[in-house]
Order: sequence, then C-alpha cells, then structure tokens
Amino acid sequence: MKRKSTSAFNYTLLALIGGVFVLGVGVGIAFSSTTNVNAQNVASREFLDRSAPNPEVCVQYGASAMVVESRAYVTLNPFNVYMAQPSMEPGCVVRSNNWSVLERMKAVTSEEVRDCKNRLNTFGFTGDLNNNPRVQCIYQNNSDDNRFLVEPGAGVNNPAPESERF
Repeated sequence: MKRKSTSAFNYTLLALIGGVFVLGVGVGIAFSSTTNVNAQNVASREFLDRSAPNPEVCVQYGASAMVVESRAYVTLNPFNVYMAQPSMEPGCVVRSNNWSVLERMKAVTSEEVRDCKNRLNTFGFTGDLNNNPRVQCIYQNNSDDNRFLVEPGAGVNNPAPESERF
C-alpha cells in the first residue's frame, strides 16, 4: 500500500509542475505580446530589421544595424577631449560576398570595392540605396574585445564563431 501512495504523490507532483510550466509559458506569451516596440524602445531584432534602409536587401545580403555616430574634439593646449552627443539611425552591414548588389545599384564603384577588399573590410550604409545612400567601408571589431562575451558572470562566455565574419 505504501507503494500506491508514493506513486500517487509522484503523479500529483508531476501534474503540479506541469501546470506551473504551462502557466509560466502563458504568462510569458502574454507579457511579450503586450511589449511596446517603437522608436524609443528598440527591443527586438524584428523592429531593427523593419527599420533598416532597404530592409529586403539588408536582410537578404547582410544584417540590419544601429549606426551610432559621434564626434570627438581634441584640444592640445590645454589637452582635453570633448565628445558630442551621439546620433543613432538605422543602417545595414553588407556581407563581403554580396558587394555586387551595391555595385549593381551604383552605390559603390569598382575602385571602392577594391580598396575595401584590400583592407579586409566590408561595407555598411545608411539611407535608401536608390536615393543617395551614405556607404562606407567599415571593419568588424574583433569579438575578443567584446567584454560582454568574455567577462565571467557578465553574460554569455562564448565568443562569436569565425563564420559570423562579414
């Protein structure tokens, strides 16, 4: 008889744990569906993808990005460094094997492609590719310098694989 009561206790415990799990999933879905995503709260990759210039080109041939631009002013006498308020806008980073798309759209010249390739970089752009975009040769930061990825206790301890190089 003791075996039956132990067995019933195990089924009751499993049912209770299952119910809590289902309730947790339901609450999580409810919270995520009511999240306000707007220009003041860029909280998802989907929002960033939709905001990117030429989103269909960006997602297919590269990755959407947040472009942060700031200016630094350096005086020498006395030595001081001043930083301007950064500005942010949606942009796109193009994979190096997809540069031909930028050439076909006349956003870059073959000389710019050659120069960027010689420096082992890639291209990033802001603005509409069909209407005077701002295209720049950019280089990828080494993931070893990303302290979010390598500091113990500060997030994920896995550096980005080399396959994520653009």
